[in-house]
Amino acid sequence: MNAMHDIKVVKIGGNIVDNPDALAQFVNDFAAMPGPKILVHGGGKEATRLSARLEIPVVMIDGRRVTSRETLDVVTMVYAGLINKRIVSLLQAAGCDALGLSGADGNAVRAERRPAEPVDYGYVGDILPCGVNTSLMASLLAAGITPVYCAVTHDGKGALLNSNADSVASAVATGASMLAPVDLIYCFEQPGVMMDIDCPESLIPLITPESYAGLRARGVVSKGMIPKLDNSFRAIDAGVRSVIIKHAANLNNDIGTVLSK
Repeated sequence: MNAMHDIKVVKIGGNIVDNPDALAQFVNDFAAMPGPKILVHGGGKEATRLSARLEIPVVMIDGRRVTSRETLDVVTMVYAGLINKRIVSLLQAAGCDALGLSGADGNAVRAERRPAEPVDYGYVGDILPCGVNTSLMASLLAAGITPVYCAVTHDGKGALLNSNADSVASAVATGASMLAPVDLIYCFEQPGVMMDIDCPESLIPLITPESYAGLRARGVVSKGMIPKLDNSFRAIDAGVRSVIIKHAANLNNDIGTVLSK
């Protein structure tokens, strides 16, 4: 990998994955991005629907999915199978040569099962430090292949684990930063981080660690956005150049919230 080439790591959420029109537009925009790039995807709603069809209970605690053995089978089928291959096939149609990966493929992402205390989330994996196989990543990017990671990881002992897709994106970006400068882009259904969630014009263009502390203290950043921003600043501390949070439709323009030191 030529160290002069920047790498873009892009994470798309379930709301994009679940919308065929939005996904098709995103894939075309992503394929048009120049230079080496990596895609990470979630897909929780599809897993929830399949669980219901199979009459497997869906249990959520603080917005996080409790992963029983049956639920692990479902998320593996959906994340590593249906959604991953759907995205890869769309990328191929858009002229982007891609390879879909679970964490087990090529030892791409190693994790360990989360301790049962204080809350037992079942077969949920926390990604290990240096758990991303950067040599595999470098080989794929050097060959002009775009890796497409899902949120299924493995423990290196034969067990698959369900990991948080935002955390996978952060870990992958941190690993990629060992190869070249990296910008991590979180794409979802909002323009970015907002002063007022109901006012699109209230987009915050830049957040630093200092301003983040103030936004949290005033309650501007709350609930689900806190772990996303916490993960983002950890990635920056670990070597990622910047994190950008934006609407998926704005992938190839400058509209969004940039997080940097």
